[in-house]
Amino acid sequence: MPRPLLDRRDLLPGEDDLRRVLDQLYDTGGDESPGVTCTLPLDVLETAAAIEVVMDAPGLALADLSIVVIRHTLVISGRKSPGACTHAGVAFHLAERTFGRFVRGVRLTGAFDAGRADARLRDGVLRVTLPRIEERRGGRLRIAVRGA
Repeated sequence: MPRPLLDRRDLLPGEDDLRRVLDQLYDTGGDESPGVTCTLPLDVLETAAAIEVVMDAPGLALADLSIVVIRHTLVISGRKSPGACTHAGVAFHLAERTFGRFVRGVRLTGAFDAGRADARLRDGVLRVTLPRIEERRGGRLRIAVRGA
């Protein structure tokens, strides 16, 4: 299995919240419950107003989706259920669709307002928008001077 984009071995000491999320997602729980088995493709876009993460998520239900921001890392995780096969005794000649547990982690740069983040799942596409905020560190801030 290829190494995931975000791995608990990459974390710094003290990133316990993120470590806990990843441990839950990667916990194999025995032979019946495999770890991450599905990868959903995504794009990360940056504009002057926001950072957007767009993920292909056909067949994904809202109840099976979790999105958290932990220390400048957006973590999208969940479970994609297999589509129903209505034919008995079917033999697949080609099977490219993946199902199962997934997790994608995206390290975000710059200043953004996670409190105003918006996530929408529509027509099989998940779009997470994180509005930018003006970064004030190192910037020039004018201070008004008043008389005594």
